[in-house]
Amino acid sequence: MAPAVKPVLALTVGDVAGVGPEVVAGALADPRVHAACRPLVVGDAASVGRWCPVHRVDGPEAAAFEPGTADVLQPGDDLVAVPLGRLSAVAGDAAVRYVRAAADLAGSGRVAGIVTAPLNKEAMHLAGHRWPGHTELLADHFGIENFSLVLTSGGLSFFHVTTHVALREACAMVTEARVGAVIDLAHRFGPAFGFDRPAIAVLGLNPHAGEGGVFGREDVDAIAPAVAAAVGRGIDARGPLPADAAVPAALAGRYRSVIAMYHDQGHVVFKSVFGDRGVNITVGLPVVRTSVDHGTAFDIAGQGLARPESMVEAILLAAALAPDWHRISA
Repeated sequence: MAPAVKPVLALTVGDVAGVGPEVVAGALADPRVHAACRPLVVGDAASVGRWCPVHRVDGPEAAAFEPGTADVLQPGDDLVAVPLGRLSAVAGDAAVRYVRAAADLAGSGRVAGIVTAPLNKEAMHLAGHRWPGHTELLADHFGIENFSLVLTSGGLSFFHVTTHVALREACAMVTEARVGAVIDLAHRFGPAFGFDRPAIAVLGLNPHAGEGGVFGREDVDAIAPAVAAAVGRGIDARGPLPADAAVPAALAGRYRSVIAMYHDQGHVVFKSVFGDRGVNITVGLPVVRTSVDHGTAFDIAGQGLARPESMVEAILLAAALAPDWHRISA
């Protein structure tokens, strides 16, 4: 059931050289979106205008929220000259600007949440912005140190101890403190995903969860103590578990939350199983932020081939989470 007062959500278009404007416009054409929220697009009006009629506004208060038309708040210059499907520092810089503008709107209470289309990390770096991605950019913007990228769909959520770092660096970042912090996040945000005390599967870093230290000490020295401490706090955490056994068990319904130690340990399985139904959430922020779980897809940008399903799911989830996010994140 839609809330009595539909939340205003800021939809950022991401990198305009990619499929972001197209999937945003495609999502706005889905009647479920306007039934669930009042969408305000933050980005380049001309880029969105390739795919649907636009109404330029200077803030959510001026938006009409009429189905069939995108209300667009545009921070910065027009980017219609940016070529599609090619890396552009101009587009990378603008994508960061759109996210910051949406975060400012959310931080001041003018919108209830943020939904992001994909930015391109290489383009962002070309523009001089060194965050690994949206997650870290938003955490920095809000001054948050304890956060996690979460992929969720079908009642199952994958939390991540590390994300956009080299694998060698990820291994070094698997510490007792960091694993414990993510376990706490998974437990704390369980109610947002529909369960009060989720069984949390904590994956091992090494094959077979290290085999008691034979295949590496991280599972013994960092992960196991973090799990034991969490259990002592009343959290239903289990692990470290061999990933090749625990993930199939989670997909079969034994666990509601899975804590992956590095990016591909969670992402590969999740995207293989859930595809366009997956949504990316950043937990730990003071405002709700969801995102598509795909990239900028430069190879198909501008061709009308991008599917908006993940964007629609991200918007619907943000609309559902926004009314109680302040209570959950407090």
